[in-house]
Amino acid sequence: MKIDVLLGLQWGDEGKGKIVDVIAPEYQVVARFQGGPNAGHTLEFDGIKHVLHQIPSGIFRRNIQNVIGNGVVLDPIVFRKEILALETYDLDLKGNLSISKKASLIVPTHRLLDAAYEQAKGDSKIGSTLRGIGPTYKDKVARQGLRVGDILSPDFKGKYERLVASHRVTLDFHNYPYAEELARSEAEFFEAVAFLRQFRLADSEYFINEALDKGQKVLAEGAQGSLLDIDFGSYPFVTSSSTMTAGTCTGLGVAPSRIGEVFGIFKAYCTRVGSGPFPTELLDETGDRIREEGREYGATTGRKRRCGWLDLPALKYAIMINGVTQLIMMKVDVLSVFDEIKVCTHYRLPDGSLTDRLPYDLCDESVTPVYKDFKGWEVSLDGIRDYENVPAELGEYVSFLEKELNLPITFISSGPERESLILRSR
Repeated sequence: MKIDVLLGLQWGDEGKGKIVDVIAPEYQVVARFQGGPNAGHTLEFDGIKHVLHQIPSGIFRRNIQNVIGNGVVLDPIVFRKEILALETYDLDLKGNLSISKKASLIVPTHRLLDAAYEQAKGDSKIGSTLRGIGPTYKDKVARQGLRVGDILSPDFKGKYERLVASHRVTLDFHNYPYAEELARSEAEFFEAVAFLRQFRLADSEYFINEALDKGQKVLAEGAQGSLLDIDFGSYPFVTSSSTMTAGTCTGLGVAPSRIGEVFGIFKAYCTRVGSGPFPTELLDETGDRIREEGREYGATTGRKRRCGWLDLPALKYAIMINGVTQLIMMKVDVLSVFDEIKVCTHYRLPDGSLTDRLPYDLCDESVTPVYKDFKGWEVSLDGIRDYENVPAELGEYVSFLEKELNLPITFISSGPERESLILRSR
């Protein structure tokens, strides 16, 4: 049995949580393989909106094991808040959730360091969510971080204090005030650590591989998006982890030969939160209307998302580096209000030449998007579940994308609710 992967192909916020929730009943295990509480996976069903940050999106489906993998950075404070918010739903949280002992721990000073680093960058700031993600991954690579398994150590407090001492040196260097905030957050942190100890802390790499050996189906859930990947994203305006299919192997401990289907999720348009290049960004009424129609505000931060038309060079790039086998297009309903829709097919480079490749120096050189125009469908998609019933203009849009991307689009999301899906043959 192979592990299937579901990940975003843009700058995050593609709607991964909804699709994990929808297809989770086909699986026995759902596992997060990277990212941290900067992720905000939004699910809507039964008239209620749910936002998950670290817990896998399969948690609302009963009889499914959910795993927080070793590639995740875990904030115990956020974890406790998430669990308490889920208790009203009568879920078997302790029975159906495991946390890797090798997952890295976010401590209070990681958040302070995040703010200090961002402040020091001034106008060149990355647009961090200030959740301590980057500094935690930095400690992991520097081989001085704490991991979830360390909370079982009799010397955990000592390990924590030694790490925080090194953080204090850096905070002092940046002249960043931290004493009061650290004093407030430390007590909450240790309460959350005690709470975390009540859950199943596992050797998740064994758990995942043994599940596959038993013939169980496993779904790996990614966070953020491919264009934020630490190696292949719009560096330095990226996240701190591997958001690609390859991150599944390092974030869960599975071999490349065990990768099966790769579900690539993208919006029918583009959004981005924070700083960084965005060739198709619309700084006009059209961009504003996409934002309002799509409720494009960060699930974690509430920040306005930058909005623009679909970018095929960037999408083709993400498909290539991930080995995508199926495409899932989200938020098609948002475009129903437009009489004309555009898709970027190429970039015009500063020297006047055209390319459909993502340039290395996209952060330094401005490119001009070259668009193809489509007639909008201008009708509601509410209640449409069969592809045969979609408006002809939407069918033309989908057919063009499938031809350009050389992949099938198997799901089309037509609204935020669980049931708002137009299913095509898989």
